[in-house]
Amino acid sequence: MVIFDNDGVLVDSERLANGILAGLLTEAGLPYTLDEAVRDYMGGSMVSMRRKAEAMLGSALPADLEDRYHQQLFEGFAHLQPVPGVREVLDGLDADGTPYCLASSGTHRRIHTALTTVGFWDRFDGRIFSSEDVEHGKPAPDLFLHAASSMGVKPDDCVVVEDSPLGVAAANAAGMRVFGFAAMTDRHKLTTATEIFTEMSALPGLIAGA
Repeated sequence: MVIFDNDGVLVDSERLANGILAGLLTEAGLPYTLDEAVRDYMGGSMVSMRRKAEAMLGSALPADLEDRYHQQLFEGFAHLQPVPGVREVLDGLDADGTPYCLASSGTHRRIHTALTTVGFWDRFDGRIFSSEDVEHGKPAPDLFLHAASSMGVKPDDCVVVEDSPLGVAAANAAGMRVFGFAAMTDRHKLTTATEIFTEMSALPGLIAGA
């Protein structure tokens, strides 16, 4: 079974999401650039973001930061596109009868909005797992283990497609092979992945050889 991350793997949303987060943190007194937000928060949940940012700031972030973040994010999602080449990857998996699902640090609402916008909802409906479903998000293995268990698949029969160091660490901790997608991420941050690739056109070959 193939387990896909969402942001940056299925939908081209990482720059949008982290740009919004950088702006909100800067407004709250913790200056951040887009690249710094990608470095520190890419692949993590909003819960882990708040914990880390408040530790750096030394005080509480605004209580409505998450609400403002999601409002701006969903407005930006109106123009969201799938990651180039991923539609063809999914078509190939469907043709081969290879099972797949989605496991994301995002909320169910965020996942639903993103997948609906790019036309992927019907492909994943009933096979979507969020960090909201488990006690510990990435880099803990909980989310991937929950996805595998729910799908009735053993961890060593799963391959994970991830673009963040946190996601790669979570997949490794779950005992799963992981393919690191380095289209946006510095490949040196994904060195613990089983394989690293930069174009979606390479993914079917990696899956076939897994």
